[in-house]
Amino acid sequence: MFRTLKVGFKANKQIIDQLFDIRRTCGQVWNDCVSLARYYHRLGGKWITKTQLQKELKGLYPIHSQTIQAVAHKFLDAREGTLEARKKGLNPRYPWKFKNQFNPKWVDESFSIKGKKLTLSLGNWNGKRQKALVLTLAKSIPFEVKEVELVFDQNLYICLSYDDGKETEENSNTQTAAVDPGEIHTIASVHENGNSIIITGRKLRSIHRLRNKKLRELQKLMSRCKKHSRQWKKYNRAKQYILSKSEKQLKYHLHKTTKQFVEWCVENNTKTILIGDTEGVQKNTKKKRKTNKNLRQKLSNWSFGKINHYIKYKAETYGIETIKRKEHYTSQECPSCGNRKKTKGRVYKCRCGYECHRDLHGAGNILTEYLYENFRVIKHKDHIYLRAS
Repeated sequence: MFRTLKVGFKANKQIIDQLFDIRRTCGQVWNDCVSLARYYHRLGGKWITKTQLQKELKGLYPIHSQTIQAVAHKFLDAREGTLEARKKGLNPRYPWKFKNQFNPKWVDESFSIKGKKLTLSLGNWNGKRQKALVLTLAKSIPFEVKEVELVFDQNLYICLSYDDGKETEENSNTQTAAVDPGEIHTIASVHENGNSIIITGRKLRSIHRLRNKKLRELQKLMSRCKKHSRQWKKYNRAKQYILSKSEKQLKYHLHKTTKQFVEWCVENNTKTILIGDTEGVQKNTKKKRKTNKNLRQKLSNWSFGKINHYIKYKAETYGIETIKRKEHYTSQECPSCGNRKKTKGRVYKCRCGYECHRDLHGAGNILTEYLYENFRVIKHKDHIYLRAS
């Protein structure tokens, strides 16, 4: 399976400056892709093709041709992704924004690795072979690296994509688990065998709250300064540091949460994971009178897309399939009598006597609707409550 590892490296100042220049050059390549796409569309009302785009960009920049092609391919992938999203009823914009910098990538024969020594080729410029860049990585990888990408996160790093040689495990199980994703409890899941698990997301909420508080303080200070002044840049560096640090903390806890859940699925011999589709829950909240400012902020901070992605690729390692399911009335309808009601507390209680944890109630309805095409009561056996901290 393909993996990516982000590592630090050492190089002299001249090479570091060249790497920053390459990032700016790749930003110009992206901007030219946007401009060319607009020009071709205005000219004939058609999209620029892959061949046409590569022909237009050829020989214009002092970097390796495969690095230029990688930026062009990312632009085309973004365009195709926007088209697919529009076919599903969404309305995102096609790539239009200009960038000052863009992450360069080296593939195939444009780089070589020997131990910790990484050599990045810059190709030919004005008929002459440019001197390659030599970096010393912080660690070596015992696998064959397929591509190299330069990224910036408070510092320059190298992302190495490689194949670890592991294949997806065969899964002969037949049972199913359903997940009701939530903002308070990140994962609430009910298994077909009656076991259930809840993993709280309160640590994630606290990180979001602290980040928002610090950003608000810095943005107030920045608003009193002249833009791009020395003091404004100082506050902006502090802002970027807070964003970077909080992003790493959130990523760590999301990985830990999804790992705990997938391991629980493996222990319960799971073949299929049903995930409630929450796409669009954070949109148009300003039009709803009952949605206050604090709730809108919580919904915008909810990282359900990353959670779904992490669960999917971790589950694939064990041969577990993930399926998205609609959540229509799964949190409102009673599986015992069919009565519908909105509950305010953490426990769902019905007039017929049915009572269940609110999130497990929703997960159970997702599961039974998939298995039996209607909502049914599940007899819960083992209930696990975990924290991702």
